[in-house]
Amino acid sequence: MEKRDILLVGAPMDAGKRRQGCRMGPDAYRVAGIEQALADLGHPIRDLGDVSPDPVDIPDHDHLFALPECVGWTQALMRSAREAAAQGVPIFMGGDHALSMGTVAGMAAHAQDLGRPLFVLWLDAHSDFHTPDSTGSGNLHGTPVAYFTGQAGFEAFPALPAPVPTQQVGMIGLRSVDPHERAALEKDNAMLADMRSIDEHGIKAPLMAFLDRVRAAGGILHVSLDVDFLEPAIAPAVGTTVPGGATEREAHLVMELLHESGLVCSLDLVELNPFLDERGRTAKLMVDLAASLMGRRIFDRPTRSF
Repeated sequence: MEKRDILLVGAPMDAGKRRQGCRMGPDAYRVAGIEQALADLGHPIRDLGDVSPDPVDIPDHDHLFALPECVGWTQALMRSAREAAAQGVPIFMGGDHALSMGTVAGMAAHAQDLGRPLFVLWLDAHSDFHTPDSTGSGNLHGTPVAYFTGQAGFEAFPALPAPVPTQQVGMIGLRSVDPHERAALEKDNAMLADMRSIDEHGIKAPLMAFLDRVRAAGGILHVSLDVDFLEPAIAPAVGTTVPGGATEREAHLVMELLHESGLVCSLDLVELNPFLDERGRTAKLMVDLAASLMGRRIFDRPTRSF
């Protein structure tokens, strides 16, 4: 197995939604043993500590929650992602999903530096394709895909150095998508695999089709893994639970296939709220999935104790 320099980047962002708790995510991953789990696979690991948001001078918004803070996080994470990607494989430990506005934008800039296209695999119950104009809740963790694909309405946010075309986004695990988001995504030819199609055809088929697309384009792949991609019964530590998610075995299969593809350049671990967890079980599962992505085989799974 190829050994890769892995950089752990804490992103304790808790500004993308009103329910708090995700700021504790990076430390929960550390306590759950993410560094040791990846080091045991032979990879050199560096923990770069936690990113802090940039100070920004923009006013609060009547509808959008914590807009200045979200803009500050986006600026800081865009810069941190681009810098970390030049040194190895960054794993961004969140933090709510609004952090992907910065991480994906930074990875897209890195891909542009390499002269290669960036593709994004979105493992999530939600498509997060609202804009600041369409979001009913005002929670910006529902907007990152619209931002980094260059949709209108993000004038308060940093200009994108390299927007990711919507057809270079693949979404697996969808089961809570607003009609506005679905219409926009289908129009722009994103790869969408909801849980019904996974029930009918399995999770491997859409993933392999998307990986074939990445490979044919000579691209690199950023993976964004939301806790609510998983069935809530096995991953309760998230404030946006939607029943009927991926099973533990399906999730590990996805990670194993991603590892075998050799295409993954970076990873988001998002929406872990340790305040809602049960004896750390969700944090440990997310660490196990990260280890599968980085090469842990099914024979090497540790026995869990809680």
